[in-house]
Amino acid sequence: MSERETDLDRLTADVDAIGKKAARTVELGRRGFVLSVLVFALLVAQLLPWVGHHAGWQVLVGQGGAIPQLFAVTSTVIGVLCSALALSTRLWWLTWVCAIGGWFSSVDGLLAVWSQQSAGANGAAGGGPGLGMVLALVAIILVAANWMRTAFSRS
Repeated sequence: MSERETDLDRLTADVDAIGKKAARTVELGRRGFVLSVLVFALLVAQLLPWVGHHAGWQVLVGQGGAIPQLFAVTSTVIGVLCSALALSTRLWWLTWVCAIGGWFSSVDGLLAVWSQQSAGANGAAGGGPGLGMVLALVAIILVAANWMRTAFSRS
């Protein structure tokens, strides 16, 4: 009987370990593909103009103003890096980091677009947001919404 009990104990431990792992992860399904495409869109947006003739990656390293740079940093860190980490690990708590961080980055993006639209009033550089900044704003809003749906989908 002791051999049978040890087999049962091992099986119970395996089932418990699988249950704990399932409790920590999320199943992304089709949403994982959508998020991957949106992360790619954020990367493409870094190559397009954001502020004047400065591309997104140039804004990221400090050219083009502080508010657009803040959006470039948050959209890259949250939208690209954290999303890639969450997509690869599928950890539930990372979906919340991406969701909340994505909404924070969305607000930064709105401020960055606004700062470029009103830049002519105070003589600062910027004649409106570039195509890359607008694409990044739309992409980060969609990233945040998809991560929020994923975070709330867990029962």
